[in-house]
Amino acid sequence: MTVRRVMGIETEYGISVPGDPQANPMVLSGHVVHAYASSQGLPAARASWDYADEDPLRDARGWQMSRGAAHPSQLTDVEDPTMANVVLTNGARLYVDHAHPEYSSPEVTTPRAAVTWDRAGELIMREAVQRIQSVPAVAGIPVNLYKNNTDGKGASYGTHENYLMRRETPFLRIVAQLTPFFVARQVMCGSGRVGIGVDSKIPGYQIAQRSDFFEAEVGLETTLKRPIINTRDEPHALADLYRRLHVIIGDANHCDVAGLLKMGTTSLVLAMIEDGTITRDLSVRNPVQTLHAVSHDIELRETIELTSGERILPIELLWAYFEMAQEYLEERGGMSDDDTAEVMHWWERVLTLLQTDRDAAAPYVDWVGKLRVLERYRDRGQLSWESPQLRAIDIQWSDVRLEKGLFNRMALAGQFHELVPAEEVKAAVTEPPEDTRAYFRGTCISRFPDNVVAASWDSVIFDVPESRALQRVPMLEPLRGTRAAVGELMETSPDAGTMLRRLSAAAEPGPARG
Repeated sequence: MTVRRVMGIETEYGISVPGDPQANPMVLSGHVVHAYASSQGLPAARASWDYADEDPLRDARGWQMSRGAAHPSQLTDVEDPTMANVVLTNGARLYVDHAHPEYSSPEVTTPRAAVTWDRAGELIMREAVQRIQSVPAVAGIPVNLYKNNTDGKGASYGTHENYLMRRETPFLRIVAQLTPFFVARQVMCGSGRVGIGVDSKIPGYQIAQRSDFFEAEVGLETTLKRPIINTRDEPHALADLYRRLHVIIGDANHCDVAGLLKMGTTSLVLAMIEDGTITRDLSVRNPVQTLHAVSHDIELRETIELTSGERILPIELLWAYFEMAQEYLEERGGMSDDDTAEVMHWWERVLTLLQTDRDAAAPYVDWVGKLRVLERYRDRGQLSWESPQLRAIDIQWSDVRLEKGLFNRMALAGQFHELVPAEEVKAAVTEPPEDTRAYFRGTCISRFPDNVVAASWDSVIFDVPESRALQRVPMLEPLRGTRAAVGELMETSPDAGTMLRRLSAAAEPGPARG
């Protein structure tokens, strides 16, 4: 068992113009994407998205929702020519998702890499904020971005995770054994926010930004009636071998350790589910209401009622998953790789701190670090949780600007534990991961930008002078198209046409041998 699998993070960024609540977020988001793409020599008219293989209404429970019954927000396979949409040289997708600019990271294979390319998205958005000031249509308008999940006024926008799983794993088993973990996972990975309820009108502070916005246990929707387990069955890979588990319940993390735990512990739990080794029934009674209750309890004393009638604390539930993972690893010879050992180390350490000395977890866990800062402001100014000042600090925490974002300023001062060095994050802004198909996608954008007319997670489409038709290269196997497989071919091809001919020749079967 290992934490390693194909995974990635999609982050929608909050967008606003201070002092102008009527500003059109869709138009502004488009300017954000265009500003960054143009600064990189990637105008959004080129290297746009290929929607041919998208199927957002296929349900993992075995049916297809009709387009007539779907909410418009679910029709993500329809190209909107008014929306900016571009593929980056690091293999990521930068586009407008409803009313927000979204950075969808390239496919990676480890939790640490997921953190690296997610943080690269922060740098990209920071650059976009600076570049947008040179766009004539919005020159002088103070457009700003926030890596958070709610505006504090009733709107929520997602940070989604994606994990490639074995198709043979029964989906009902995934639902039953993953739901309890998601109900409690927020204790390690929540980003914290001021205000209780979807509109934040109830005074207080809670663990997770997204929890109050969930209304169902299982479902296909992502923007309304949000479910704990999302059933979209859109693998972006060989459908008979893989399913892509689309997770919509997580928060946007700033802390490296919390981000690593979000991806790594989930991957380990999925490995146990795939192998059928979850040995304890931890099913939660009323999981949606329990999700809310756990988020509202910053003292971590709210018990979870299991369907068996047993009541346990959220941390005790997480310890149960940890112990099952530890036992599973030991039965198979111990830690299989450094990535798995790293996740297990931080899982144990963070749970221990949260259980014994919550505030000591501040350098590692977003919601604890933010709470400590807010409590200082409360003590200094004798502020109640209803204070507008605290709400402003909450928003400022996630400001992408280096000089304005409260988390960024504290991180520069060394107050949060950094796992990924800044130079690695900076490199990931332009360089793709080398061990997935993202390498081929990103390198094509970098080396042959004038020949790539569109791309998606599982294809790249070329327009080359010697061909009368567009040429589509399918990439349905996420672990092909790596640097080891095509790096030399890419580096030695002087143009896209030569690369395509060599690629085609390499893919042809050799002569039969007796």
